Amino acid sequence: MNSFKTIIGESPALETLIRSAKIVAATDVTVLLKGETGTGKEVFAHAIKNASPRAEKEFLTLNCAALPESLIESELFGHKKGSFTGAVHNTQGLLQAADGGTLFLDEINSLPLSIQAKLLRFLDSGECLAVGDVRPYKVDVRVIAATNKDLTDLISNGAFRSDLYFRLNVVPFELPRLADRSEDIDLLIAHFFKLFEKNHNLTPPKFSKASLKMLKHYHWSGNIRELRNLCERLCILFSGQLIEPEHLPAEFKQPYQYAAESTDFVLPSVGVKLDALEADLINQALDRTQGNRSKSAKLLGITRDKLLYRMQKHGFLTSD
Repeated sequence: MNSFKTIIGESPALETLIRSAKIVAATDVTVLLKGETGTGKEVFAHAIKNASPRAEKEFLTLNCAALPESLIESELFGHKKGSFTGAVHNTQGLLQAADGGTLFLDEINSLPLSIQAKLLRFLDSGECLAVGDVRPYKVDVRVIAATNKDLTDLISNGAFRSDLYFRLNVVPFELPRLADRSEDIDLLIAHFFKLFEKNHNLTPPKFSKASLKMLKHYHWSGNIRELRNLCERLCILFSGQLIEPEHLPAEFKQPYQYAAESTDFVLPSVGVKLDALEADLINQALDRTQGNRSKSAKLLGITRDKLLYRMQKHGFLTSD
């Protein structure tokens, strides 16, 4: 069984991630998923769990940004009866409930500092201490964490513990933005339309070449989640119809028009050596991002795959 079939796409960046994740899934190592909101970090976490020896065990999720600090500790570690107002009975936390399985900590960048210390202790020793208790308990839980923020920036600002970061960052995966894997948009659209055809009992629409081109030039700030919402909306409003550019929301047209019509570069009267200019811009982007190819591609307004092609073209690398 291919546990990663839920991850839709065939772009080189995605396939590289999946190959590595399959290897990591077979172990119990802690995983840190990095990436913008909507890039599919929870789907990726599920795939790792389903490919692991813990596949048949619990998979529980905690969104660290969804609860106030006063409740997160109890939610994670449990509490004893009478430990605070409203604690009328002993309650196990998610770590105890997930014993033998996997716990996914989403938006761990929002975890309060006071809870970070207790999580670090668990990761180091497997021990947990319920709120109001004096005796710790041990559990066997694999942790997969996710962040939509740069944790090193939070460490610099004193908002995240460096020792916890290094304990979580054993095997990091950075999920690419949808704009950096635009070649996967066709497959994702087909997947979502099939889903909504079943859910809503509607004939899905089709995109014209012009409208599909617009989608592939869009910046997708909401990533896959934004594409999913668009597909559901169009499936309902334009069932069985051909989607033309005029049917797309205004925000999809403006960035495309701007990219096509506007530029800050002015061609010198003496002309340029285009290849040399392109190579120099790539070098500048890589220098500015300390060699991060995804960020460099974003600076240059192209996909990561296109950047890799141009780097090979100019002899910056022989293979990805």
